[in-house]
Amino acid sequence: MSYVGETLSNLLHQTAFFSLSWGNYVMILVAFVFLFLAIKKGFEPLLLVPIAFGMLLVNIYPDIIASPEETSNGVGGLLHYFYLMDEWSILPSLIFMGVGAMTDFGPLIANPISFLLGAAAQFGIFGAYFMAILLGFNDKAAAAVSIIGGADGPTSIFLAGKLGQTGLMGPIAVAAYSYMALVPIIQPPIMKLFTTKEERAIKMQNLRPVSKLEKILFPIVVTAVVCIILPTTAPLVGMLMLGNLFRESGVVRQLTETASNAMMYIVVILLGTSVGATTSAEAFLNLTTLKIVALGLAAFMFGTAAGVLFGKILCKVTGGKINPLIGSAGVSAVPMAARVSQKVGAEEDPTNFLLMHAMGPNVAGVIGTAVAAGVFMAIFGI
Repeated sequence: MSYVGETLSNLLHQTAFFSLSWGNYVMILVAFVFLFLAIKKGFEPLLLVPIAFGMLLVNIYPDIIASPEETSNGVGGLLHYFYLMDEWSILPSLIFMGVGAMTDFGPLIANPISFLLGAAAQFGIFGAYFMAILLGFNDKAAAAVSIIGGADGPTSIFLAGKLGQTGLMGPIAVAAYSYMALVPIIQPPIMKLFTTKEERAIKMQNLRPVSKLEKILFPIVVTAVVCIILPTTAPLVGMLMLGNLFRESGVVRQLTETASNAMMYIVVILLGTSVGATTSAEAFLNLTTLKIVALGLAAFMFGTAAGVLFGKILCKVTGGKINPLIGSAGVSAVPMAARVSQKVGAEEDPTNFLLMHAMGPNVAGVIGTAVAAGVFMAIFGI
């Protein structure tokens, strides 16, 4: 009987109930909320489902992301090896290749003024940088946190790794991806606050047709220009444009399909679960994380407002030819931010179709956020 009792006791103590803290239960609850938002509400499920599940796993079984030095047998946890690919900038760069292969840059080429709207939305990043300094972050940590304002998860991970802020990478990545998923909730009130009903109802002229030659030359020229000026952006901008060249060249259909489908989804699984696994209660429930989440929200809101306000300026300059709503798409959440511009515009006039017009600033925002990351790396001599 003593043997049976001892065996049952050992089995009981191997369960997670005896090792979970109140913080673990809080993070498990957060994981459930994220899963609800992803599955029930449809908020970026491709991102939130793996992130939430990684969050759930690490708060039940912390060793799933343990490094080899932290284990008794010298073998790291499964998600530790996924996470190394985040730190080495492999997964963020591959995500950019997939985005490039999936995205039509035609609206940006047809309306180059979209570059200005994409650039305006990056003001949120630099505004958050100075706010982070005021809140006590050092300069590199402030830069890593502020890039959340671009609503670009891969760039946030990339910059945190390059600036040596791996300790903040988890909260930064979770905040960035969370705000990407919550674009339909966060952006509309800001867009409506800074625009009038008349401005939201503006119909824009159809975009001009873009030739195949223009679409082929665009990724080549952008890569050459941006990477010569800011060579450190090559892993992101280069992969983004390579993926787009696959798409537009028309001669590597298999590579386009692989980059935009199989590879993209594999990378999302690896990146999402590993990012979620950085949110253990010990690492996530602290004042620094709360500051990061608050700064990220402030940066994202300010970037949205800056894009809309610059859109209002262009509306005046062009005599009412630009709908200011498309300025909000200057953040990098592709294509969610463009869809939100369409939705808010359609609320005023169901016959108003802004989606393709908004895709121009949206794509420009992806490039702009990568450039902003390159600027920070150049400033710090990385």
